[in-house]
Amino acid sequence: MTRISAVRCAFPPHRYPQSELTDMAARLCLPDNADRRLIDRLHRGARVEYRNLALPIDRYEKLDGFGAANDAFVSVAVELGLESVKAALDAAGLEPADVDLIMFTSVTGIAAPSVDARLAAALGLRPDVKRVPVFGLGCVAGAAGIARLHDYLRGWPDHVAVLLSVELCSLTLQRGDSSPANLVAGALFGDGAAAVVACGAERATAGPSVVATRSHLYPGSEHVMGWQVGDTGFRVMLDASVPDVVRRYLADDVHGLLAEHGITAGDVTAWVCHPGGPKVLEAVSEALELPVGALDVTWRSLAAHGNLSSSSVLHVLGETLAAGPRAPGTWGLVIAMGPGFCSELVLLRW
Repeated sequence: MTRISAVRCAFPPHRYPQSELTDMAARLCLPDNADRRLIDRLHRGARVEYRNLALPIDRYEKLDGFGAANDAFVSVAVELGLESVKAALDAAGLEPADVDLIMFTSVTGIAAPSVDARLAAALGLRPDVKRVPVFGLGCVAGAAGIARLHDYLRGWPDHVAVLLSVELCSLTLQRGDSSPANLVAGALFGDGAAAVVACGAERATAGPSVVATRSHLYPGSEHVMGWQVGDTGFRVMLDASVPDVVRRYLADDVHGLLAEHGITAGDVTAWVCHPGGPKVLEAVSEALELPVGALDVTWRSLAAHGNLSSSSVLHVLGETLAAGPRAPGTWGLVIAMGPGFCSELVLLRW
């Protein structure tokens, strides 16, 4: 089976408390002398205490359009990608030349050549490394990326594969847009990167095994989450119905996957859930009837860094692994949801 050998995260050095980010969002998004009560309430309710930004906070008012924001994305994404992949390979006891495939995912910027191509030489990857840049999966891409690495490594069990996620959500904030979706995004989303090193069954390594995966694309839900792409870049679509979709579909997906392997939710002791926001996490807990404390790592990730889109569930996985070894046979489940609207599940066993 595929093993998760290491997970490491990297964050830009510009870190701010939520109160400063609230003030920035008010300056960028609200008309002069506008009533701030809604934006203040949204930022307080996000349960976010700090976030890292791709740029110093005073740079955002000077960004002139989508081109400038995307240039910043490419530059910072390469820096954070190098840092997180190097750290993950070191933690796994591997060299860059050991990597057979690198998958790069982001939904907050675009680049051609892709970010993985731009950092390949600096990392020391082999010229024949397989590259898979992925755009459009959004928050679900961390879990989906692990699942797709697993698919690859089942066919190439002696290979090493790396998943790199870089999300710089602050660069997508729309100036002069006081819509509820933009204000919610400005209250919730942060910037960061995560790298996962996975090894096939014929590579001796520690870490939990990927037992199975499941994908589900929910019908008639394309409007729930995504981007409207225009002259100013990525304008967020974020429907208030997201928690309702979670309540409607998630339990059947989770219980169905677990039942295929003869276990129930009570057998899972490591819940690695994407921190989509307070209402989404409450919906997950209710739908799955999770015990108190089951999502504590996720709640802490949300408070410390905000929602990092695809990088978030990988940060939660990294924190779960960093908490120490688990007893052999322990079950874990990675859960993420994103544009489509869809879910990805990854069943783990230590």
